[in-house]
Amino acid sequence: MNFARFVWKILVGIKDGLVLLFLLLFFVALSAALTMRPGGGGASMQGGALYVPIEGPVVEEKTRVAPMQVLLSGEAPARQIRLRDLVRGIEEAAKDDRIKAVVIDLDRFGGARQVALERVGAAMDKVRAANKPVLVRATLYRDGAYLLAAHASEVWVDGLGGVAVSGPGGSRLYYKGLLDRLKINAHVFRVGTFKDAVEPYFRDSASPESHAAEGALLGTLWADWQADVAKARPRAQIAIVTKDPVGWLAASKGDAAQASLKAGLVDRVGDREAFGDRVAQIVGTPEDAATKHHPGAFRRTGLGAYLADRPPSQKGKGIAVVTVANEIVDGNQGPGVAGGDRIARLIDKATADDDTPALVLRVDSPGGSVMASERIRAALVRFRATKRPIVVSMGSVAASGGYWVSTVADRVFAEPATITGSIGVFGVIPTFENALANWGVHPDSFRTGPLSGQPDVFGGLTPESEAVVQGEIGNIYTHFLGIVAEARHKSPADVDKIAQGRVWDGGTARQLGLVDEFGGEEEALAFAAKAGKLSPDGWHPEYLGDRQSPLQALIEQAVSGGEDSGPPKAFDATSAAAAGAQATAQRMAGDLSYLLSGAGAQAYCLECASMDGGAVRQTQPDAGGMRLLGWLGAIGRLIR
Repeated sequence: MNFARFVWKILVGIKDGLVLLFLLLFFVALSAALTMRPGGGGASMQGGALYVPIEGPVVEEKTRVAPMQVLLSGEAPARQIRLRDLVRGIEEAAKDDRIKAVVIDLDRFGGARQVALERVGAAMDKVRAANKPVLVRATLYRDGAYLLAAHASEVWVDGLGGVAVSGPGGSRLYYKGLLDRLKINAHVFRVGTFKDAVEPYFRDSASPESHAAEGALLGTLWADWQADVAKARPRAQIAIVTKDPVGWLAASKGDAAQASLKAGLVDRVGDREAFGDRVAQIVGTPEDAATKHHPGAFRRTGLGAYLADRPPSQKGKGIAVVTVANEIVDGNQGPGVAGGDRIARLIDKATADDDTPALVLRVDSPGGSVMASERIRAALVRFRATKRPIVVSMGSVAASGGYWVSTVADRVFAEPATITGSIGVFGVIPTFENALANWGVHPDSFRTGPLSGQPDVFGGLTPESEAVVQGEIGNIYTHFLGIVAEARHKSPADVDKIAQGRVWDGGTARQLGLVDEFGGEEEALAFAAKAGKLSPDGWHPEYLGDRQSPLQALIEQAVSGGEDSGPPKAFDATSAAAAGAQATAQRMAGDLSYLLSGAGAQAYCLECASMDGGAVRQTQPDAGGMRLLGWLGAIGRLIR
């Protein structure tokens, strides 16, 4: 009885705690609803400068906040900024007389892929073309941040910071030695000489084919990066920084800020307050008496408030836009990852709406699940059967499964720096028979046939099972070749010559006939409107699956903080190195999670997912992640 009474008290306490918690959330949401403008980030339209602190990565699609996950973790979710919001705000500022300048703070910039950076840079150019200054500041500029900064009219750097441009490239981890030591057998099934996503599981280093393909791709992306910077900022002496960084810094006695100034990479050296005072000279000081005389204060409007004040046009018919962002996975996951069932439903929604004249598929994905990719492609086939046009707009990456879903389009747009192709398939099945035997655990199987109980991760795979899986992978690759051949009006044999899992830059892909035309989302929408027989001003983009409930929006605002939540933490060379180490650890966790996830056949470009400009790969917690934690714990015990 005493034990039952004790348990009952615990349950009552949990119930009371949950009631208080939800009451607190209710009143926080109510308070926010009464005090905030919708979408305004807690700020109002003040004019002056459009102030954009880019905190976190720039993404095609933001990961939706899960309130219970936030409560259980006790941590606010990582900030993200959506590419099209950022671009629209900057472009609107170019033609708004109330905005005198655009101010961008990159101290907590979380990275972005190259095509996204070039798109933001083009928006900044429009502001400068309207004779308005664009001022950018940061403590440390890495490659991605500097690609943005090069498009500014004034680039500021903190006196303790500098510019550290290194170019694309880096290490990839290979796990064969570790798996051999742990006596884990990674059974790899693949089709494609260049499909090197699985090489880390059966090699100690990259194959010659992988080296050649990745070297060619990175060389093209680097040349594109340098050309963009040279055009935007001709006086920047990038060659000095990249070819002899030690000598370059030594000439300024190790002062990176002064070295950056002398090389024409930045215009001024100063702290946050000095930067703010400079902006105030252009746009004026705040109207609020409480902040008017603060050092570095200037009149400004946050991006959220500005976008709320200038909503997008809703004229004419809505061209449906469906976003396939990040890894393609089975099920309903997302936004933030591309759940195949969720995206297929969005496409079917557009199909059922007879007023939808056309569909644009925005793809920014390295691929993933074959089954989920095919679910999305099948939904697109249903839309196309209604005789309405489909246009694909490739973002920074549309490879493997990302290319698979693009094959239904009437027209495919890409950028020169888009990463695409990777037409190949793989699967990995780990087995632990030798690892278990090392600890005295021996399975004993009873089979009625060679495939009974297969695949058996504890007892190993039979030769027949391995042959069946490899045959399945080969069949999927043949299907992949077939849908590409049909879409690009080639023979499967011709596609096979440029497939084999090889990754291509957008320029080469266009020459090979894998894409049709250079252009971004705006060009894809314009083509879709014309193909849908709409007048130039008789349409608007309608982004499906984009809306949040009011409560969801309020919770996200409450947990993430407003745009004026205070200055960010310093981000210097040391913290950048720590962030790089953390990214490497996350990448290793992702690689090993793939081995253990039990995923089916994959049309996935692992190397594409790592070419993210420093951005953290967007994922959602799943059982695979929990299995990974347990497996890593077991590794720790085994190697002691």
